[in-house]
Amino acid sequence: MTDSKVDRKTFLTTAAIASAGVATGFPTILRSSASAKDVIKIGLDYEYTGVYAAYAQSETRGALMAMDAWNARGGVMGGTRVTTVSEDNDNNPGIAVEKARKLVNVDKCAALMGSINSSVSLAVSGAANAMNILYIDSGGHADAVTGADCKYSTFRTCHSTWMETHATGFSLGKKFGKKWYLITPDYAFGHALDAGYRDVAKKIGATIVGDDLTPLGTTDFSPYLTKVLGAKPDLLLVLVQGDDFVNCLKQAHEFGLVGKIPIGGPQVELEAVWALPEAARVGFWGVEWYYKGANVLGTNNKLATNFVNEYRKKYHTPPTARSAFGYITMDRLLWGINQAKSTNAAKIAHALAGTKFQTIFEGTTYYRAADHQLMWPMWLGGIRAKGTPQDKYDVFDIVDRQEPDAIEQSVAEKAKVCKMVWP
Repeated sequence: MTDSKVDRKTFLTTAAIASAGVATGFPTILRSSASAKDVIKIGLDYEYTGVYAAYAQSETRGALMAMDAWNARGGVMGGTRVTTVSEDNDNNPGIAVEKARKLVNVDKCAALMGSINSSVSLAVSGAANAMNILYIDSGGHADAVTGADCKYSTFRTCHSTWMETHATGFSLGKKFGKKWYLITPDYAFGHALDAGYRDVAKKIGATIVGDDLTPLGTTDFSPYLTKVLGAKPDLLLVLVQGDDFVNCLKQAHEFGLVGKIPIGGPQVELEAVWALPEAARVGFWGVEWYYKGANVLGTNNKLATNFVNEYRKKYHTPPTARSAFGYITMDRLLWGINQAKSTNAAKIAHALAGTKFQTIFEGTTYYRAADHQLMWPMWLGGIRAKGTPQDKYDVFDIVDRQEPDAIEQSVAEKAKVCKMVWP
C-alpha cells in the first residue's frame, strides 16, 4: 500500500480500480482530494487473498455501497465526506494487527471494520481496543468476539457461532437423525462451532461419532470422507468454509457420499455454492441473509429492495450474506459517528449499543448493549442446485426462520464471560 503521496500514475490506477468497484478481487483504496480534516477514513482490514478472498470482496462491495449512500446524502457530522483505505491481512492474525496499526497510525483511519477469519477478528479487536479505536467485526463468527474476549470498542454484525449452531442443530437433528459426523476447521471459528453443536447434541441426545479437525486451506478431504463413509452417520455436518467448503463438497460428490449421507451445516455462502458443480450442490444449511423472499426481506422494505436492485445493477450478480454484512456494518458505523458527532470510540459505542434500527431484512434489530452482538434472525435453507428458470443465482429454498433471542445465549449467560472495561 502506498502512503498519502500519490503520483499521477498511481492516481490513475487507483481511479480505475475505484470506478470498477472490487471486481478485480483486490482491495480498493479510495483517496479523497480534500484535505485530511475534510474527510473521515474508515480502515478495511480483510482477507483479500487466500481461501476467503471472495467473501472479502463481497463484504467490501456492500461496505462501499453504504459509504456511497452516506456521501450522497452529504456525508456525516454536518457535511464531512467518508472514504476508505483497505489492507490485505493475508488470513494472518499477526499481519492483520500490523495492518490495523498502519491504518490507524499512518493512514489516520478513524475506525476499522473487517474481517472473515475469526482469529483475525479477535486479533484486530484487541489491537483496536489498545488504540482506543472503534472496530466492527463484520464477518468473523467465533463466540469469543462478543463473549470471553468482548471489548467496549468492538461490535459484531454477523451471527455468533452459538447462534448458527443453535439455529440449525435442532432442525437438522429432527430432520435427519442423531448420529453426527463433523468436519471442522482447526481454528477459533471451527472450535466455536464444534462447541455449539456439542451443546445442541447434549440437549437432544445426539451422538457425535466422528469429529475431524482440518487445517485452513485443506485441498484433499479424502482421508476424512473415507472415515465418514465408514462411520455411516445419519448426518454429516460440514463446518469448513470458503474454498475448503468447495473442495469438501466436490470431493464428497466424487466419493459417492452425496445421496448416501445427508449433509448440512451451520452456514452456507452463496459464493461457495455458485462455485460448485450442480451435482455437488446439496444439503440443508444455516442462511444468514438472502436476497429474496418476504421471510427475509419483508414485504415492503424499500431499503432492502433498493440494495438488492442497485447491487445487481452494479456487479451483475445478486448480493450475498457477505455483501449484507459489509453494508450493515458500514452503514451503522457511519450512523454511530454521525449520531455521536465524534470519532471517539467510546462515544460511538454508546451511540450504537442498544439502539434499535431497521435495515435490509424484515424486522427491528440492535447491537445488544451487554455484548455488542447484532441481534437478528437466522434462516434455514435447502440448496436448489439449478437455481430457477428466472434466476440461475437463486439456489436457496428458505424453509425456516429462527429469531435471535431463541438462538443466542441470554444476557445473563453472556454476563458470565463478557466483562467489558470502559475507559
